[in-house]
Formats: sequence, C-alpha cells, structure tokens
Amino acid sequence: MYSSSIFEGNLYDFSDQEPQRAPIGIFDSGVGGLTVLRQVYRQLPNESIVYFGDTARLPYGIRSQAEILQFAREILTWLQQQRVKMVIMACNTSSALALETVRQEFSIPILGVILPGARAAVQQGKRIGVIATPATAKSNAYRQAILEIDPNVQVWQVGCPEFVPLIEQNRIHDPYTTEVARAYLEPLLQQEIDTLVHGCTHYPHLAPVLRSFLPSHVKLVDPAVHVVAACIKELDLLGLKNTYLPLPTRFAVSGCPQQFAQSGVKWLGYTPMVEEICFTDTAFQLQQDHVG
Repeated sequence: MYSSSIFEGNLYDFSDQEPQRAPIGIFDSGVGGLTVLRQVYRQLPNESIVYFGDTARLPYGIRSQAEILQFAREILTWLQQQRVKMVIMACNTSSALALETVRQEFSIPILGVILPGARAAVQQGKRIGVIATPATAKSNAYRQAILEIDPNVQVWQVGCPEFVPLIEQNRIHDPYTTEVARAYLEPLLQQEIDTLVHGCTHYPHLAPVLRSFLPSHVKLVDPAVHVVAACIKELDLLGLKNTYLPLPTRFAVSGCPQQFAQSGVKWLGYTPMVEEICFTDTAFQLQQDHVG
C-alpha cells in the first residue's frame, strides 16, 4: 500500500538536469496494459511508471479510428503534463490506428506493441495466427508488419470482441470464456498454425485458458515482452535509463478507481492506489476519488 503522499503535488517533477529519473508512461484501455507493466517491473526494475487506463471508454476494439486517435491525443497530452520521458502505447488497437499520427504530433518517444510482436512472431514460426480486437484485425496491422519482415510466412487473423469485456469483468475462468475462446480459435486451428500472437495486451491473461486446448507445439507470442525489450534499447540509445531507485507506480483511470483496483490486485499482487482523471474540453481535472 502506498502513502497518500503520492497525490500531494507532482512526484515526477524532475529538473531538466536529471531526465533519466523521469517516469515512463504506459497507457491502455484498462487492465490489459498491466501485462506490459509487469514486464517493465521484470526488465526495467529501476524505472518509475505512470500508468493510465481509459476504463470509462473501453473496449477500444469496437471504436472508430477517429475516436481512437482522439483518445490517444488526450491521454498523451496528460502523460506529457506528468513529465514522462517516454510512452509505451500498451494497446494494440491504438498502436494500429493512431501510433504513426501521434508520433508526428508529440515530441516524446512513443513505442507501440505491434512491430515488436510481429518481429517475435516471425522468429517463432511460419504459420502465424493473430487474435486481436475487431479494430486491430480489420486494420491488418499485424499481417502487414509480419509480411514486411518475412513475405514467405502465412498469417491469419481473428477478431475477438468478447475477450476484453470478459477479462475486465474478471471472468477468465468461467466455462463461457473457454467456450468463446474455442470458437474464436477454431478457424486458426483449422489452418494448423504453429504460432499464436496475443494481438491485444489483455489476452496474455487468457494464456492458461488457451493452453488448455491449443496443441502443445503452438508457440504463444506476448508482444508485451518484446515492446519492453525495445524500450530498453531506446532508453540506452537516448541515455535515459534510470540508475536510481524507482518511485511508486502511479495509477490513474478515466472510469471507476475501485473497479480497476479490484481487477488489478490479481495481476499486480498488491492493491494499487488509483486516481480518477476526468478529461474535459478545456482541462484535465483530477477527481479526489482515490482508492488504496
């Protein structure tokens, strides 16, 4: 449990003389990005983190590109105000539909999950299945990225609209979830895939369910692992890797803090203290609605 002092002023207001101590921003539509956060804890234990979950507007996978772009701009503007040194867009839908545009609009480095995931998939197999949100699947972002790396592999994609709501509702081990997963993966199994990409950062939470019926030779690719490896390279290149002790992770959501905290404890191993951030047309208002 973190002290309430996390909300008193800006913990991350570092001077320009020590930019390496500034936090990394991570954002997703909800708890899916916690798979990326856990990888940051493992691979970059000295980094401080600001995590934002846009829980009031999930699921992203059924949204239009214009909506996703608007959401990404709002979140990145807020993260920039928190003085982050880099952002990991821990959302495949945003990475597919908004990454290239916002990279041109914001001065901070922004990493997406699709290219690192595609590179890892090509290293694993030749018959690649991708499970993703409908918006990500429709964008063909994974197919294009994979085939640009290796045009000789085969790629099949399936949109899985029910996965994110089921995960956010903590229904992973419901028999219904297994039934839905079998139905989604059946077309990929018919193609005899040898590799399966989690094309949404929520989906690694489903790995035990998927493993219960996937053939043992099918390799699972979690892009979260590989986007953090890419983050390490970027930090080294920019001279921004933190060598000091990290500050407590700061969590913020656009929806209900209590709900996120209850969902997050299972993946984090502790109950996070969560802020509610309200996006308005004129300003970002911090609601004094915290849970610990």
